[in-house]
Amino acid sequence: MATAAQDIYETSPAQELYETSVEQAIRARGNGLHWLSYDELFCEAFREDWRALACSASEPNPFFEEWFLLPSLAQFDLSDRVQVAALYANGQLRGLLPVGHSHAYYGYLMPHASTWLHANAFCGSPLIARGFERAFLRELLRSLDDHPNGALFLHLPAIPEGSQVERALEAVLAEKDRPAGVVAQEERALLRSELSSSAYYEDSLTKKRRKELARLRKRLGEEGELTFERQSGKRALGDWIDEFLSLEAAGWKGQAGSAIASARDTEYMFRGALHGAARAGKLERLALRIDGKPVAMLVNFITPPGAFSFKTAYDERFGRYSPGFLLQQENLELLDRGDIAWCDSCAAEGHPMIERIWRQKRTMLGRNIAIGGGIRRRIFERLLRAETKKDPQA
Repeated sequence: MATAAQDIYETSPAQELYETSVEQAIRARGNGLHWLSYDELFCEAFREDWRALACSASEPNPFFEEWFLLPSLAQFDLSDRVQVAALYANGQLRGLLPVGHSHAYYGYLMPHASTWLHANAFCGSPLIARGFERAFLRELLRSLDDHPNGALFLHLPAIPEGSQVERALEAVLAEKDRPAGVVAQEERALLRSELSSSAYYEDSLTKKRRKELARLRKRLGEEGELTFERQSGKRALGDWIDEFLSLEAAGWKGQAGSAIASARDTEYMFRGALHGAARAGKLERLALRIDGKPVAMLVNFITPPGAFSFKTAYDERFGRYSPGFLLQQENLELLDRGDIAWCDSCAAEGHPMIERIWRQKRTMLGRNIAIGGGIRRRIFERLLRAETKKDPQA
């Protein structure tokens, strides 16, 4: 899927009355799990179903919504190896997960199937309509049992512990005593509270720390006119993205070559995802400015009942004033929204800034699961014991 999203509706007025073959295939889709073709993913008829699925999903995941996943596939699936598993029931799309096959497993030669994620996608939970969690997971495992395509096991990374999807997975694994194990666990900062934003701020920080931040805000304001903005929608989005990319690239990430703009594919993905999120009404942009120029910027994805703090950047020349922290103070207003119950920081475990103000944790689990027949499963069980250190000799 290395090419950009293509318009498959290039028809003359006389042809517009007729469905494309892709549309016909979608409408004829029967119940069960299907592995979707490239054309089907970009077909507008399917994308409408995809958007409806995202609205009904029991666990929100912006990284598998069409406005994020399609530009990601277009830039990063250079060998067209990713397939998308889609569950249909009663003629409706009820579940979706991108799956890739690889021989590389964390430095080892080990063929496996895995949820497809890239370095800027921070949640691996499938999009599944509420009430269809077990059905989707059963059908996914059954399909991989029948057609493992050389994979020794299925790897499901970054699934939120305690979520409906994770609990459904536990139940499905227990139904047939399928071998499986947790092979990765990460705790990252989460914003969740019944308190108002102001009360949470006071509860999270000591009086001394709050006083210090007030002093820093005042000092920052002495550098010029200090303004804060919160935006949604598409207005001036292209210019805003340019500012964000320049701000990030000017700092240590740019020097290290890890800024978004350091690689053209990552930049194209970022631009496409933000424009798509804005069209879907799921983008929120925050910025602190001095005389109109940004000193800290933040991208949130709004996916009720949750939100995801996707990316942030700040001007390191003003680092002594902690502009990123001051912007996070404004971001606490997510707690005052009636449609948002929590926000995932998308930050690494132990992040030195965000964990000083966001006091809750979200645990993300990675599981390996047996697929295929008896021999394959016995090999997997030996591998699992080795990975979880239950069999050091393996």
